[in-house]
Order: sequence, then C-alpha cells, then structure tokens
Amino acid sequence: MRARKDYDYYIFLDYSENLVGYNIIKQKKINELLPKILRFEHYKNRRHRKIYLKHINNTIKREKIKSYFEKIKIEKSTKNIDLFIEILEFIKKYDNCIIFLSIDDFQFKKLKKLISLVDTKNTEIKKESELKKGTPEYQTSLVIDNLLNIERRKQ
Repeated sequence: MRARKDYDYYIFLDYSENLVGYNIIKQKKINELLPKILRFEHYKNRRHRKIYLKHINNTIKREKIKSYFEKIKIEKSTKNIDLFIEILEFIKKYDNCIIFLSIDDFQFKKLKKLISLVDTKNTEIKKESELKKGTPEYQTSLVIDNLLNIERRKQ
C-alpha cells in the first residue's frame, strides 16, 4: 500500500454546465471542516435536488464553511483561463499542493501540461474520479461541487 503524502494546500477545480470554480484549503483546516460537511453528497446523486441544495446552502451559511478556505472562486466557464492563471500563480507561490480536477480528459491533459510549465515537482494533479468515497479529499471536493450547483440554480 502506498504511503499517504500530505500537502500544504489542496485545490479542487470543478465544472457545472456553464460555470467553473475552484477552492483552495490548507491541509490543516480539512480536519476541522470535515465534521461540518459529512452530509454533503454529489448533487447529481440526489433525488430531491432542489431541497438538498437548500439544506446544503443553509449549512454552508450556518457553519461558515467558506471561512475554512483560503480562496473560493466561481465564474462562467468562458473565464476558465482566468481561473487557471490564478491557480498557476498560487502553485508558483506555494509549491507543495495537490490539485483535484473534475474536468474531462481533454482539459485534464491540457491543464496538466500547462501546470508542468510553471510547477516544481511538488504539485500533484489527480482527477476527481480517482478520489475514494469517504476520504477527506472526496468529502472536501463536494464543497465546490455543491457551491457550483447552488450558483447555477440561482441563475
């Protein structure tokens, strides 16, 4: 079994229809956040999606979920390059990061290539599909997934 490597920062990038977003969290804050997001699930797996998002939105506000993150940003997907640049600038400044991407294979390969131009060898990139359900990384990835769906429903 491979030893688990800890990173200083965890970056989660996700798409939802016409929106793209990311969040960045310090590794130390993940354990504090976990008890507050245990009920989070993937939006697409829910039967009563509208009610689920209302409850999750209330939890995010009540528990001040956003305050655990260094940065959260959601934009229209046409501004994805701007978000990629922000992520590149961040990993250039803090190089011990792991990035979890919920994007298609074509974009994954392109972004991985782009990051390799700027990055030291301390940043790892993984597809969200590689996350094991129940892990802290999986549960934390659901925050941006749900925030994107809340924002999309507002529009």
